[in-house]
Amino acid sequence: MKITFLGTGTSHGVPMIGCDCATCRSDDPRDRRWRPSIVVETDAGQSLLVDAGPDLRMQALTFGIRRVDAVLFTHSHADHILGVDELRRFNAIAGRPMPCYGDASTLEDVRSMFGYVFDPATPRGGGVPQLELFSVVGPFCIGPQEIVPVPLLHGAREILGFRFGPFAYLTDCSRIPDGAWPLLDNLGVLVLDALRERRHPTHFSLDEAIDATRRIGPRRAYFTHMCHDLAHAATCARLPAGMELAYDGLVLEC
Repeated sequence: MKITFLGTGTSHGVPMIGCDCATCRSDDPRDRRWRPSIVVETDAGQSLLVDAGPDLRMQALTFGIRRVDAVLFTHSHADHILGVDELRRFNAIAGRPMPCYGDASTLEDVRSMFGYVFDPATPRGGGVPQLELFSVVGPFCIGPQEIVPVPLLHGAREILGFRFGPFAYLTDCSRIPDGAWPLLDNLGVLVLDALRERRHPTHFSLDEAIDATRRIGPRRAYFTHMCHDLAHAATCARLPAGMELAYDGLVLEC
């Protein structure tokens, strides 16, 4: 299984508009962060996109994403779904509608925010993405790949993380409910939200992410959804062994 990080930043991205901090002015390419998303290439050769944010077009062009077989939505905030219109190009490449998976609340928001997609009166002809929505209520398979949804809390909102065999992706997380911890046993690689140093009402701080990682006990952990408070090199230099910040374009093998 291969995982490519398309974006590891917050809803603002890094650099932030109008900011002159050291991270936003950094020459280190690992400090340039698009909105959060990954592609999982399964052992069976499927390409699964997790979230479709507003940077999707440039992410696909930059990292050579030429095919998407399905999309998994963690939740429906703008930085995770505003690239839905870009899926029409993948429709054209595959010659079929795009299967999209999410919880009922997320799919309802997708139908609302992209109402023209589902309106029969909207002219077709390649200008509208073709989507097939599937509600996630428990473990499911895309081809031979089993995917286990991991319930998370993003502030007061219930959202989903996803586990693919030895790999789990938990973004936009401020608390892991009691029933979700057993779903994270025996992980090889964990990706976990770590917004900044200071506590935040809807995201793990860096210290909270470190504590959660120690409890889960994966072989390796990568933090994502970082704001400009966390410079890549300086932060990685002080993280515990086996933990580091992810960065846009990072490729992992699991």
